[in-house]
Amino acid sequence: MAKTDDANLRQQLVALLKGGQAHATFSDAVERFPVSRIGERPTGLPYSAWQLVEHIRITLHDLLEFATNSNYVELDWPSGYWPKDATPTKDESWDATVKAIHADLKSFEALIHSADSNLYATIPWGKNSETLLREVLLAADHTSYHVGELVLLRRLLGIWKD
Repeated sequence: MAKTDDANLRQQLVALLKGGQAHATFSDAVERFPVSRIGERPTGLPYSAWQLVEHIRITLHDLLEFATNSNYVELDWPSGYWPKDATPTKDESWDATVKAIHADLKSFEALIHSADSNLYATIPWGKNSETLLREVLLAADHTSYHVGELVLLRRLLGIWKD
């Protein structure tokens, strides 16, 4: 692959992580979300906005850790990836979770742009020949999926901007 092709791929990966090309961004989905309503579960949905956003945070951070930390320890599925409570505990907060997601997205972006990052090399501590490219695509896909759910949840609560 030519250097310009690699640079273009990296730019597209960052754009994919940021979202907004074909749907709402994470920032759009959480912007001006009434904190008093983050624990509501609309009829038919098994989770609240808090649980969705915290799930995005946990999973995104886990993917970043897996991609960068040779001492990575896998979380239990599904309990390690989903908060039990519909609202944050006293030690958690909506704002801190949103900031952590933005920070991990920036870390992924820096990793993508790093000259030391080989998108195609197998992650040595992986079990299934995972690569950085796979982890970035998985992070973007997973986040996008749940951002869509968050938008739907806001629509059901009557608090989505059209």
